[in-house]
Amino acid sequence: MSDIVTVTRDGGVAVVTLDNPPVNALSLRLRQPLDAALAELKDDETVEAVVIACAGRTFISGADITEFGKPEATASPNLRELIVRLESFGKPTVAAIHGTAFGGGLELAMGCHFRVAVATAKFGLPEVKLGLLPGAGGTVRLPRLVGPSKALGMIVTGNPIGAKDALESGLADAVFDEDLVANAIAFAREKVKAGAPLVAVRDRDDRLADARADLAGFDAEIAEVTKKARGLDAPKRCAEAVRNALTMPFDQALTTEREYFVELVSGDQSKAQRHLFFAQREAARVEGVDADVRPRQISRVGVIGAGTMGGGIAMSFVNGGIPVTILEMNDEALQRGLGVIGRNYDISVSRGSLTEDAKARRMAMFTGTTDYGDLAGCDLVIEAVFEEMAVKKEVFGKLDHICRPGAILATNTSYLDVNEIAAATSRPEDVLGMHFFSPANVMKLLEIVRGDKTRPDVLATVIGLAKRIGKVPVVVGVCHGFVGNRMLAARSTELESLLLEGATPAQIDKVFTDFGWPMGPFAMGDLAGLDIGWRTRKSLGKTAAVADALCEAGRFGQKTGKGYYLYEKGSRTPTPDPEVEKLIEEKARERGINRRDISDQEITERTYYPMINEGAKIVDEKIAARPSDIDIVWVNGYGYPIGKGGPMHHADAIGLAHLVERLEHWHGKTGHDVFKPSPLLKRLAAEGKSFAALQAGKA
Repeated sequence: MSDIVTVTRDGGVAVVTLDNPPVNALSLRLRQPLDAALAELKDDETVEAVVIACAGRTFISGADITEFGKPEATASPNLRELIVRLESFGKPTVAAIHGTAFGGGLELAMGCHFRVAVATAKFGLPEVKLGLLPGAGGTVRLPRLVGPSKALGMIVTGNPIGAKDALESGLADAVFDEDLVANAIAFAREKVKAGAPLVAVRDRDDRLADARADLAGFDAEIAEVTKKARGLDAPKRCAEAVRNALTMPFDQALTTEREYFVELVSGDQSKAQRHLFFAQREAARVEGVDADVRPRQISRVGVIGAGTMGGGIAMSFVNGGIPVTILEMNDEALQRGLGVIGRNYDISVSRGSLTEDAKARRMAMFTGTTDYGDLAGCDLVIEAVFEEMAVKKEVFGKLDHICRPGAILATNTSYLDVNEIAAATSRPEDVLGMHFFSPANVMKLLEIVRGDKTRPDVLATVIGLAKRIGKVPVVVGVCHGFVGNRMLAARSTELESLLLEGATPAQIDKVFTDFGWPMGPFAMGDLAGLDIGWRTRKSLGKTAAVADALCEAGRFGQKTGKGYYLYEKGSRTPTPDPEVEKLIEEKARERGINRRDISDQEITERTYYPMINEGAKIVDEKIAARPSDIDIVWVNGYGYPIGKGGPMHHADAIGLAHLVERLEHWHGKTGHDVFKPSPLLKRLAAEGKSFAALQAGKA
């Protein structure tokens, strides 16, 4: 039929092979020849059955999202029309699945009478992660195959299942260890021989009966699975669509699903989430690190420091299958750190996400030591010691003498000058920053700090390694605080000022949670430990009136039961504390500040807008390669709401001219430098341009 869709014959079984690299996305250029092939095979009396298979590394991994919003997305034949053609085929149709059947790929497979797979295949409807729901019948057909509860979990979370799970739940009809297409042909031939009536998925209702009889129970399941939606529209619409499969006739539920899809795809949240999808891909493109740059081999990693950060970093590598040598200054600290790691794995075991055997295998991958010499065989060494330049330079001086030539030396510094640290060695080309975020074994972001002399192959190695251990890498330049913490500092200054001028921690935190954050900045500070920021401020010679006073009073947050809030024993729930109110009022009086009522809008403008302004400076200084890199940093490292797309994307939604006007307003009111609009922001606003236009080379 074409280079993209080919048809071969094995007796009466026709094999339709799709080849649309890299992931066989369902673009119009694939849909058209596929539809033509199916039409021809349906009318061919010599064809007894059809197998749909894919070339390359995967089955169809979804729609072509670059077509969204363009005529190609809805041009005939669309995916819904292809599925109708399959359902009315009149001959057995079999989807032969390897790699991933995701999104539209799984929806197409559910249009077939049968689905077979290799044992390594994965199945999923991940549209919710793009702020969408399945738009071609996924919410109506999947419940008919796996049952409403299973379908609800898969669609609302977007998480895939493996082939074994698919077989047990009814999504797959057979699983093979090898020879997928040959086995699929044999499977199809058996179905022809059996001659049993062919029942389309749309006509299977038996798996829906129990949930239909107990809608209240199913509504309780919906409430449980959507409770973490945090203002996102897509998870709720996904749940509603699955419920519709129970309460509406098939075609009505299908029509309603499509209405939901159209609503979501044109909404701001989906645009933001699709922006993040492409931004993460773009972040992997680093200037000077071309495809021909060969990464170094990393077989063992060394981590210096077994505290909270060092232990979390070490766990990240072990979880990714890489052995770790972890070094502490004395055996007591080492054993304490290894004990914490063991208890963290115990929590995973208690939750059922890890078996005891798996825990034992992971613990066996840690080698503890108090001798720097034991790091000599490591291919990468990361220090996670105190955030003090003298200490870090001393560590790197030792590593320079101990580590073999070609070993990569990394600092986990949050703020300090990576070039100065690198200069403490005779091999600055092998040095870079690897800034993990706490807890390091959980948080996805890895800020990779490129020093002036860092070699391209060192960057390529660490970028690949980050992906290997499940992190999202973003390469940034050297400046105080890099990207995330530099912008955070601009926000933190205003948080302190807002408290002194009349806002309360609870009011500010509510503004943040209403925006979509999992918690506000003061509750987050209490969770992380206020003493961490206090120690950093003291090392930098900086002060913060309220935060310092809390720490001086021994109020370090949840671990002491008191911080910005009170915490009942054993509870993590923050309770406003009158003592903190009095402390803030006292500090305001000392500074001659007359406290007043502060609106939520003022809080929003005085916290978010300085961050965006600082982000513009970071882009202008080329600390970040592109505005979208900043969005990836904030979403993956700081919990910025994904439905807003990150601070720079959100800035475009607000409008840069409005931002400049409000920054100038607050600069005049407060005199704070964080409000002085950056030259780049002023230029873009004056030209009516956006950060997106800048990134596209149109500004």
